[in-house]
Amino acid sequence: MSQPPPNPSHLLRSHLSGVNTLWFSDDNERLYSGDTSGTVIITSTRTLRSIASWKAHEDSVLSVQEWEEYILTHGRDNKLHVWNIIQDNASKVREAASQPGLPTPTLRYSMDVNALNYCRFSLMPLSDATRTEETTALIALPNLVESSLGDVWTVPSQKRLHAAIGKAGQDPTPAIEGRGTNATGIIMSLHLFTFAHPHHSDRTQLRLLCAYENGGVTLRAFTRTDKETSVEGIGWDVIWSSKLHVESVMAMAVSRDNALALTVSADHLIGRYDLLKAEEVDTTEACVAHRTKYAGNACIAIRDDGRVCAVGGWDGKIRLYSTKSLRPLGTLDYHKKGCQTLAFAHSREAAETIHDNEDEDEMSPEEREERGRWLAAGSQDNRVSIWPLISFSRQP
Repeated sequence: MSQPPPNPSHLLRSHLSGVNTLWFSDDNERLYSGDTSGTVIITSTRTLRSIASWKAHEDSVLSVQEWEEYILTHGRDNKLHVWNIIQDNASKVREAASQPGLPTPTLRYSMDVNALNYCRFSLMPLSDATRTEETTALIALPNLVESSLGDVWTVPSQKRLHAAIGKAGQDPTPAIEGRGTNATGIIMSLHLFTFAHPHHSDRTQLRLLCAYENGGVTLRAFTRTDKETSVEGIGWDVIWSSKLHVESVMAMAVSRDNALALTVSADHLIGRYDLLKAEEVDTTEACVAHRTKYAGNACIAIRDDGRVCAVGGWDGKIRLYSTKSLRPLGTLDYHKKGCQTLAFAHSREAAETIHDNEDEDEMSPEEREERGRWLAAGSQDNRVSIWPLISFSRQP
């Protein structure tokens, strides 16, 4: 007998504008949320009270992410800011929550970016073996001039490592209003990652997965070995391309192991891309469009284990699917306006590997396991809903 759909366990009403980006910290201790007015709020997942709130941008926040001792925020004001993280243990969180004024992170540095696309950045931290003092991570963004192309920058040095990815091979026709010359249209979503060659474990390849305005998705790889940088997209080869949607891709999610990507659009389709299989077989086998009964989808997220995904609709509903078969698993219904962003909490195992809080307020294993099954949703109704999902594991 199937279980009834849950109600949200918590509602956050801290925002005064529509919420359009969410992010759980790696240890699940903090939930970051950004809205259309440029405000970013950090909420303690223990007390469910705000521990920081500030005007991060002069326009809508596209993305927010915690990374090591920094907070990255990306806005429609064509700025990407890097802030110093606010550290709080459980007792300080309670103390801060009771104060009328909340702390504001200190701005470390900013980058000028192109936000015409509404496309969020993709951050790829480097391993300890490859990072340097000047380069600890790579970040992918739309090109500063042509929004149909991509750039890769180094942080914190803010140097452009690869410029105009996607331009090589294009006809030299003039760009229109910054939208570029690419027939695919502007980039709507991108994901930067490295690929380890199956037969040469010591050889890794930088790859950029881009979803476009025309409904297509393209995977490119930097194949040159004699240079570490590129201009005009030289050295970036197309591995495969697939066009499953009839409308612009509104959002793309990639699994934690970079093996699977999913896309949603204004149409009623969910695009499923097996990133490894697509190199070995025809894309018609590896990239498949799954039909649903619901058109108008704005966001999508994949759980850490890669088995469950959530899709947020313009009707405010959140629909859960199996990522393997895209079989429906249930619908979450609370928001009366469009759902614009989704975030899964991290699995208990992933959170515990980096959690080092040993204070007297330590949560029980059961509480940590439950919090690891949270799904947060942000809506145009200014609210964030938190849902305690079941495990969806097969029962004997």
